[in-house]
Amino acid sequence: MTQPVSPPRYDSGKASATAEPPAWRTLAARADVRTLSLLGVLAALIVIGGVTKPDEFLDTRNLQLVLTQASVIGVVTVGMTFVITSGGIDLSVGAIVALASVWATTVATQEYGFAGILFTALAVGVGCGLVNGLLVAYGRMVPFIATLAMLASARGLALQITDGRTQIVTVDSVLGLGERDAYLLGIPPLVLVFAVVTVIGWLVLNRTTFGRRTVAVGGNAEAARLAGIDVRRQRLYLYLLSGLCCGIAAFLLIVLAGSGQNTNGNLYELDAIAAAIIGGTLLSGGRGTITGSVLGVLIFTTITDIFALNNLQSDVQQIAKGAIIVAAVLVQRRTASTT
Repeated sequence: MTQPVSPPRYDSGKASATAEPPAWRTLAARADVRTLSLLGVLAALIVIGGVTKPDEFLDTRNLQLVLTQASVIGVVTVGMTFVITSGGIDLSVGAIVALASVWATTVATQEYGFAGILFTALAVGVGCGLVNGLLVAYGRMVPFIATLAMLASARGLALQITDGRTQIVTVDSVLGLGERDAYLLGIPPLVLVFAVVTVIGWLVLNRTTFGRRTVAVGGNAEAARLAGIDVRRQRLYLYLLSGLCCGIAAFLLIVLAGSGQNTNGNLYELDAIAAAIIGGTLLSGGRGTITGSVLGVLIFTTITDIFALNNLQSDVQQIAKGAIIVAAVLVQRRTASTT
């Protein structure tokens, strides 16, 4: 006897209550939550600065100064974000900035003017990045050890070049970029450079094959290799990119300070790593966000400015930065787990 056939069930167009959202939508929601959390922290800091020192903190010149100071470490952080996303680390960024800045401000280099200083800063940065990349990618050294060795070597060479002295820049075309006459619609040139680097970094990480390969290498290097990605070459390119960002930052620092010193870039590696991490970049690799890293830089720079305006000690600033890092990470993890 034939069993009766149940009539077909038609979809009413409504999603099932138990259906899970697509993975990309969940990741996007978490990214939005992280960004909103960082924006909330930054907004709170702005309120604190406006309440404690309203006339000074909210002054246009002070806000321009905050953005200008954020530009130098911000460019370094963009390069650091790529390296960390790939599962690596670069402890030498501050030392590379110092070496590039002093090499580009020697008397011999300054004789070639603006172009000579810029080219030298970029070349030194890329050269150091090349050494790091070769040691990590082809020398199979642990990134921590390879970049730590570069940190010590670059600092030592910077000290040897300067002999402990400050090298004053005498090229007017370089110094002119730091003058208010060079501002475009009230925006300092250094901030414009930072904005361009940020936009390019975001596009490369999120809209290009290079960015997808970076994420793949950080997520699972072996799977990336089996998928046809040249992991060693990709890592080499990433350290070259980090070195290039250090060279750009060194030139910006030369413009900002009007000199080159072997102490430049002190603790930049810690600030860049911290900004990237609280921005949402995984220290273990596989996920990175340029937007979050930039917000992290702005948070740290704003903290420094607020403490300076209120004449608070530098040790208190470091404690506050540490608290911000812990609080931001806890907030992000809590909010991400609810999405």
